[in-house]
Amino acid sequence: MNSMSRLSQTFGFALVPGFALMSYASATEPLRAANLLAGQELFTVVPLSPDGNPVISSSGVLVPTRRLDQVSGLHTAFVCAGGNPAQWQCPEIIGALQKFSRAGVRIGGISGGAYLLAAAGLLQGRDFTIHWEHAPALVEAFPTLSPRHTRFVIDNNRITCGGGVAPLDMMHALIMERMGADFARRVSDWYLHIAVSEHSAPQRASIAERYGAHHPVLLNILQKMETTVEQPLDRRSMAAFAGVSERHLDRLFAGHLGVGFQNTYLNLRLSHARRLLQQSPLTLAEIAFATGFSSASHFSRCFKSKYRQTPRSVRVSHIFKPARGIGFKILARGTHI
Repeated sequence: MNSMSRLSQTFGFALVPGFALMSYASATEPLRAANLLAGQELFTVVPLSPDGNPVISSSGVLVPTRRLDQVSGLHTAFVCAGGNPAQWQCPEIIGALQKFSRAGVRIGGISGGAYLLAAAGLLQGRDFTIHWEHAPALVEAFPTLSPRHTRFVIDNNRITCGGGVAPLDMMHALIMERMGADFARRVSDWYLHIAVSEHSAPQRASIAERYGAHHPVLLNILQKMETTVEQPLDRRSMAAFAGVSERHLDRLFAGHLGVGFQNTYLNLRLSHARRLLQQSPLTLAEIAFATGFSSASHFSRCFKSKYRQTPRSVRVSHIFKPARGIGFKILARGTHI
């Protein structure tokens, strides 16, 4: 260990109300363990917020913070966000990220944090990831950006992570970058984290595991469905894509899923629409268009038939009620603060 490695690196974590405590702990605990194992402060963790008040997590735990505008000497600044992306547009946090970036601070996003990096204009031309649940809202809000569906991405001075337990893998990589593989392994072993995943590992279970099916042609079709929700293929086109007859297409769905082709496709699109209702500021008409429906009225009828509630009632139930002094607001599609 040379003299430079003994200097503490300060990691700031800007917490957005409703952030996932699991994601935050998975990112900060390895840094604490590294300090304990090294017998010195290699890393300093500083929770941050716009006003310096405690920030509430999704589980109701309050985390004390320092004011964003009163911190200096940051080596790395992460944003931890969870819940509804439409609620994350915080001018103070976005402005601080831009300021940190200009000062040469390494910038990162955990779970939904990449959404705020995108709003700050810090992801153009960058490889990045975001929690799979928030990816549709990000793509709709920032059409020029395309997140990877991986656990974490390190692109020079941009670091993004899908959240959950994936920050354990990300921090293993960052600790290894500074202290070497043997020391990073000791930190991971501290948390019984013996199966450290590569950055390129997927965030979700495979399509086969999610649908409980293993027929290769069916899996290829299901994957195609997931990537064509905005412009769904008709039965004939999908059969041609898969190289099977329409009758055989029907047999695959009936025999392996017990649900027909059309219903499977419709359910997938409606599930995608529901996430957009909960997590994006898009209008009902825009969501209908983004999920392949010919009109908002057709979308509403299909949605109510499946979920027994209207799209508007889902949207109303997820309207954000801002915490006093936080200053969040919903922005129009593609708008930057």
